[in-house]
Amino acid sequence: MGVFATGERTQAQAPAYTAPAATLAQLMKGILYPSANVFLSVQTGNPDDVPPAKDPSTAANPLASTYGKWEAVENSSLAIAEAATLLTIPGRKCSNGLSVPIRDPNWPKLVQRLRDAGILGYRAAQSRNHGKVLEAADALNAACTTCHDKYRDKTSHAISCPAD
Repeated sequence: MGVFATGERTQAQAPAYTAPAATLAQLMKGILYPSANVFLSVQTGNPDDVPPAKDPSTAANPLASTYGKWEAVENSSLAIAEAATLLTIPGRKCSNGLSVPIRDPNWPKLVQRLRDAGILGYRAAQSRNHGKVLEAADALNAACTTCHDKYRDKTSHAISCPAD
């Protein structure tokens, strides 16, 4: 609750809706792609073996940052799960300028598969069990591939949405 100069109390109000700032491709490049790379790096190495950066607070590599190693893998998995929700916000555009197909009956299934893969990745990262991590990596790869096969241009990597 907020307090006004008069001492009157009121309930906090949600911010007004504004159109999404990022395109679908920008979400992919800014959140999903880097987060997936952090998680998938566990397929070929143990996060505990990543040395901290000279200055971990400014590290470009999340695995070598202040919140690195397995915590970076956990956080990246959660970022994937949370970013899935951003894929369902009305008004977001694809690379071709058309709206993200949130009304397509398959879209929520694709988004849920991504969200589930993120949660599975988080649990696998928490376990520090390489077998579980590999299973979660397979789930994430499958979620990404299913959507990319339908919406991503194979040569330009642009994400093109169909007309409604």
